[in-house]
Amino acid sequence: MNNNKERERDELHKTIWRIANDLRGSVDGWDFKQYVLGLLFYRFISENIENYININQRKAGESDFEYKNLSDEEASYGKEDIVQSKGFFILPSELFCNVRKKAKNNPDLNVTINNIFDNIESSAKGTASENDVKGLFDDFDVKGNKLGNTVDEKNDKLVKMLDAIGDLKFGDYKDNTIDTFGDAYEYLMTMYASNAGKSGGEFFTPQEVGELLAKITLMGKTELNKVYDPCCGSGSLLLKFAKILGKENVKYGYFGQEINLTTYNLARINMFLHDINYNKFNIARGDTLVSPMHWDEEPFDAIVSNPPYSIRWAGKSNPILINDERFSPAGILAPESKADLAFTMHMLSWLSPKGTAAIVQFPGVLYRSGAEQKIRKYMVDNNFVDAVIQLPSDLFFGTSIATCILILKKSKKDNSILFIDASNEFVRNTNKNKLSNDNINNILAILENRENVDYKSVLIPNEEISNNDYNISVNSYLKSESNNEEIDIKELNKHIEEIVKRESKIRIELDKIIKELEEDSHE
Repeated sequence: MNNNKERERDELHKTIWRIANDLRGSVDGWDFKQYVLGLLFYRFISENIENYININQRKAGESDFEYKNLSDEEASYGKEDIVQSKGFFILPSELFCNVRKKAKNNPDLNVTINNIFDNIESSAKGTASENDVKGLFDDFDVKGNKLGNTVDEKNDKLVKMLDAIGDLKFGDYKDNTIDTFGDAYEYLMTMYASNAGKSGGEFFTPQEVGELLAKITLMGKTELNKVYDPCCGSGSLLLKFAKILGKENVKYGYFGQEINLTTYNLARINMFLHDINYNKFNIARGDTLVSPMHWDEEPFDAIVSNPPYSIRWAGKSNPILINDERFSPAGILAPESKADLAFTMHMLSWLSPKGTAAIVQFPGVLYRSGAEQKIRKYMVDNNFVDAVIQLPSDLFFGTSIATCILILKKSKKDNSILFIDASNEFVRNTNKNKLSNDNINNILAILENRENVDYKSVLIPNEEISNNDYNISVNSYLKSESNNEEIDIKELNKHIEEIVKRESKIRIELDKIIKELEEDSHE
């Protein structure tokens, strides 16, 4: 079964890659992604709602009921109930399959699609799902010139995209569509993030790193109340919990905040594509550091995040922030030019007493002096730092820097920090390093054992950390194996002497050969 699944996945990836290459043309890759994702999402919610209504009607005795064949007028009677259950409503005539069928002969296709997306959004107005559905299709621009200068050009591209996405084989809906739609989305995101360099890396964390972060916070747990990511990007870190635990075992849902409008829309689309219902997620838009949106939901048992590295923030230029209960305990704010530890303090503040936070950190925050050192002092003196893991370099899109994972807990069993050097835990995957399942399991095993292992891990008492200026970078406490090799100087000199002798002998022989060749040529 697993081999079939892998085969299906490979086929799907090849098809998506082909769509991207065939249809991209004059549409910039990063913009093109919005159209592919928008139509993928449109197909998903169409099939999702169709499937939901068909199952209910068939259970009620209409054995051959097909929602897509119903008239819009008849379908409208059930609108309220469907919006309450699914969060939105789509008329039969506006389903993906029915629009695709007539697309080639529809001279107003771009207007039709635009109106349908408006109608889907309007269906949620004034209901509990309004905020989860509002603006989801904002990036799907059929009025501008990105798809072409004329209506015919736009429609031609839309027909091709509808056909390509309609042809994607997602197997039997009940078996794996949900998985496969989500997987298609993740593959697209990876594809575009790797091609877009930094603009992609800013909000897309490689799947394997996401898995490691989630598993760190889950150690020994089979269910969770709520998960949170204050810089959630496209939501992939939050969704790792659904994949690892099963979505029913995240009891009260998935919470995230994102400042970028496009990415915020992608995160909400991603939730729907993984069949997380609107009442099980709350993705908010805004600047987490200045306007956090989930005061009513904190604290959280699991927090995972890959915050933006060393961005600017208001800091001390905003007089209110030093009295903010998230930052005030440290007595100082993170520097205005480096918000990293402001995000960290925010997460620590919103972490529950029994919870774990796993945060990807830029290495500098672990050892720099000044305000950052004082914030580390607060965290170490209060015994909140559980472990620091040095990751391999070149894991992330848009940067080759070797990052770290900072693990925070409020209820630790000891007064020490575990340092783990996982810089060699990777496999080389095309042009990037990647964490394999074995790499992830090796790191988790060391974390769980919490013991000294030569060149791999060391447990350092907080007192020693304070004596070392609250430096918590891994290489300050763990030397790599290569650094610890004893060098025998006498042996090395002897070896160099032999090389010099050998080179000298070769040089004499070469001179001899050249001389003979010269003599031969004169004869």
